[in-house]
Amino acid sequence: MYGNFPGSRPRRLRTTPAMRRMVAETRLDPAHLILPAFVREGIDAPVAISAMPGVQQHTLDTLRKAAVDAVSAGVSGIMLFGVPLDEKKDGRGTAGTDPEGILQLGLRAVREEVGDDLVVMSDLCLDEYTDHGHCGVLTGDGRVDNDATLERYAEMAQVQADAGAHVVGPSGMMDGQVGVVRDALDQTGHEDVSILAYTAKYSSAFYGPFREAVGSSLQGDRKTYQQDPANIRESLRELALDLEEGADMVMVKPAGPYLDILAKVAEVSDVPVAAYQISGEYAMIEAAAEKGWIDRDAAIMESLTGIRRAGAQMILTYWATEVAQRLRG
Repeated sequence: MYGNFPGSRPRRLRTTPAMRRMVAETRLDPAHLILPAFVREGIDAPVAISAMPGVQQHTLDTLRKAAVDAVSAGVSGIMLFGVPLDEKKDGRGTAGTDPEGILQLGLRAVREEVGDDLVVMSDLCLDEYTDHGHCGVLTGDGRVDNDATLERYAEMAQVQADAGAHVVGPSGMMDGQVGVVRDALDQTGHEDVSILAYTAKYSSAFYGPFREAVGSSLQGDRKTYQQDPANIRESLRELALDLEEGADMVMVKPAGPYLDILAKVAEVSDVPVAAYQISGEYAMIEAAAEKGWIDRDAAIMESLTGIRRAGAQMILTYWATEVAQRLRG
């Protein structure tokens, strides 16, 4: 009976790979990808992250190589996370604002190696550097002190910009963090340094492998300052505040479980929108593929296409260089 309706066959546009490629509504390009990378102090060889097969904590030398490989593949950016020695952690995360701290050394190394060929980004947060593992300074009763933390973020913004960051990414979900960071950058001659605001950062079970990657000292959780997974309106309120405070780009994190949030943010944002495909998302696909339960390469591409389709113009993914090489053929 379908022959009576010659115009009602959408399957005609799925008949061959060339046809499907021609009519695809969503395209993934190497330029959409950003590589998160970890640089660790006190090691002379890369350290594998057991919960994230294929990802490692870099030395300064291997970080340089990872940056060069990313440029060669056409990746647009690299987001750096520092992993200091445990004995350098303290209650205020002072290693995070040390000009000779590991993150600052990593930023300088990458800029020296690739210059402006890669957008060099820095995670602006205290959690890697505090002995309690929280994203800010604590009060006497163990709660995060928002305003005291903002003072530390202002210092971090300056030292990261001095070290060569093109973009800083305040990720601690403190109220007013974007405005404070913008003021700190402008007042220290870094008006051209951009801010990628972690606008919607949810308290998620999928961060687990990342804690190993950065050697987290966290006891407890971050539910008092990261967003509740049950809520949507909070994200749009955070977006409005971040834009008002001067965010140049905004981000949703995690990506996969929050595609509805990503779509809403992308619909109303007047600045570029990023999404972070986090460690747990990565680990699930790798683990299922290792068991032979899914097709690894197909699952990676499908997950990234879904994030793009939901509205992300930039995707932070640990597969960035691999996928960019595949896209280039």
